[in-house]
Amino acid sequence: MAKKISAFAKPLTPSANLASVIGSSALPRTEAVKKMWDYIKKNKLQDSKNKRNINADAKLKPLFGKPQITMFELTSIISKNLK
Repeated sequence: MAKKISAFAKPLTPSANLASVIGSSALPRTEAVKKMWDYIKKNKLQDSKNKRNINADAKLKPLFGKPQITMFELTSIISKNLK
């Protein structure tokens, strides 16, 4: 009997905007969030004065829709861009 994959670990396909940052292969939501944070830290996109804010670069601007978001908005944006 095959073990059922929970909805939390179900692989999802990223939208074109999200795929430009984390890649186009299907992955669980948790892994998408981890890859997004890796990208943010690698490119030093956390605001220097308030680490809870994330500044958008050229790849993130179409995804965020504005120049800066809070880290609390990040999960919502990622969820909207996974199918």
